Amino acid sequence: MVSDTSITAPTDASRRKLRLGEGLLNITALLIALLIAIPVIVVAAFVFVPAYDVWAHLAATVLPGYLINTLILMVTVSALVLGIGVTTAWFVTMYDFPGRKLFSWALFLPLAMPAYIIAYTYTGMFDFAGPVQTFLRELFGWGRTDYWFPQVRSVGGAGLMLGLVLYPYVFLVSRASFTEQSIAALEVGRTLGRSPFMVFWQIALPLARPAIVAGLALALMETLSDFGTVQYFAVDTFTTGIYRTWLGLGEPAAAAQLAAILMLFILSLLALERYSRGRRKYHHTGGRYQEIRRQRLRGISAIAASAGCFLPVFMGFLLPVGWLVNKSLLYPETVLNSEFPKLVLSSVGVAGSASLLALVIALFLVFVIGRNIKGQGNVLRKASLRISSMGYAIPGPVLAVGIMIPFGYFDNALDSFTRNYLGFSTGLLLSGTLAALMFAYVVRFLAISLGTVEASMEKITPNMERASTVMGVTGIRMLARVHIPIMSGSLMAALLIVFVDVLKELPATLIMRPFGFETLAVRAYELASDERLAEAAGPSIAIVLAGIVPVIILSRAISRSRPGQKGQV
Repeated sequence: MVSDTSITAPTDASRRKLRLGEGLLNITALLIALLIAIPVIVVAAFVFVPAYDVWAHLAATVLPGYLINTLILMVTVSALVLGIGVTTAWFVTMYDFPGRKLFSWALFLPLAMPAYIIAYTYTGMFDFAGPVQTFLRELFGWGRTDYWFPQVRSVGGAGLMLGLVLYPYVFLVSRASFTEQSIAALEVGRTLGRSPFMVFWQIALPLARPAIVAGLALALMETLSDFGTVQYFAVDTFTTGIYRTWLGLGEPAAAAQLAAILMLFILSLLALERYSRGRRKYHHTGGRYQEIRRQRLRGISAIAASAGCFLPVFMGFLLPVGWLVNKSLLYPETVLNSEFPKLVLSSVGVAGSASLLALVIALFLVFVIGRNIKGQGNVLRKASLRISSMGYAIPGPVLAVGIMIPFGYFDNALDSFTRNYLGFSTGLLLSGTLAALMFAYVVRFLAISLGTVEASMEKITPNMERASTVMGVTGIRMLARVHIPIMSGSLMAALLIVFVDVLKELPATLIMRPFGFETLAVRAYELASDERLAEAAGPSIAIVLAGIVPVIILSRAISRSRPGQKGQV
């Protein structure tokens, strides 16, 4: 009896301590989620502010152009990223042909190339004064009006540029999905007389459909929020319209309402896909995973597969990088100067810090909030987690101003208080600081980390957590000792993707950077905007080089992700 009492008493105390600790974690997580959601809430609040006169002006002048150009961009980018991403992922996963191992990671390389930089390079190469048209005129003796050449600076050209650098989003998720599928389901299709194409179309593609749509949604959100490419090509889209309306006309309400319309494109796409899917489920059938036995291609089929994989790598990476390297060698002063190392360090520093911070916050939010809302109806928790991940869908200029408004209000209120009651001025503590820029990066790219961590958290079974609790490992210790080791591969993928995205980010950095603070992206944009394309080559090639290593690491991690695969690429 005495021994039972001695055991029960500390157990009750430990349970009270556990409940108190969980309560504090819940409150902290909710406060962090709501803090990150502030810019989204601020932008959403402006939607309800009347702006009838501005809307009448926009509707009569530029709104139809915004709508048409945005739709053309979406259709063009969708066709390119699906056509390139899905087909190349299927071939490098299921077939063996010359160069397959090389293409399995090389097809990721355009992910390191910002769209606005590839726009600069293609303009420099294919404009009227570029080397291609100059060579054609000299070769055939043509004059300006003697021939027709596709216009690079057009809505179609912008769609091509974006498609070439965004298809890796679909390639990434498609290849991961094809790699994780049970080979047994595909072999059953072959034994039932299905051709290789029908096995792909009727079995593999439906199983990968949710992942493919997720990758397409990421690519389209990047398309809709792109600023550098469409601004440089003088293509009027919702993003450039939002930028001009908010910062040019000084009409934040109308700009937020334009952003709301822009968001309807993505929401409509996702709703349409969900409706078409209906009640059908998409499971990776089978619990047994065998090593993939790739079919050997020969002759014309092998040449076509190699050429099909080489072309997007050439157009989306090798050709622009070659042009950049050539120009940087012609203008070495753009690299060999005292400012260039500082630009590299500042860019890599903010990218590394922001990606790590976003991952830590996502891990904490999903661990505390995500685990607690499973099977429960806590509306506040669900809403806070979802709203905190909406920043990725908001264009950079709008998100930046959504942060500047509350930060500016806080700084002014605090300064007024200290002036009136304490006799000194605090100045601007948040606005125009590196902390505000880091906050913008976290809000903008937290959705990537949240999505990856949420998906990876499914690997943790309730029995694992119960066993950890029985052994006295709870709370943050459980996260560190149980969850993180199991999820390490996915966490590394989230870290690398956010790192590359922050490295390439332009519009929010342009608006929110502290005075005197520059990144490689800002310097490249400023030089290209002044039509100094050759001088922009140095910063541009540095962005690409800094992004290559994470992309290669990510591609190799996906290659080894299949259960039963013996470490091959």
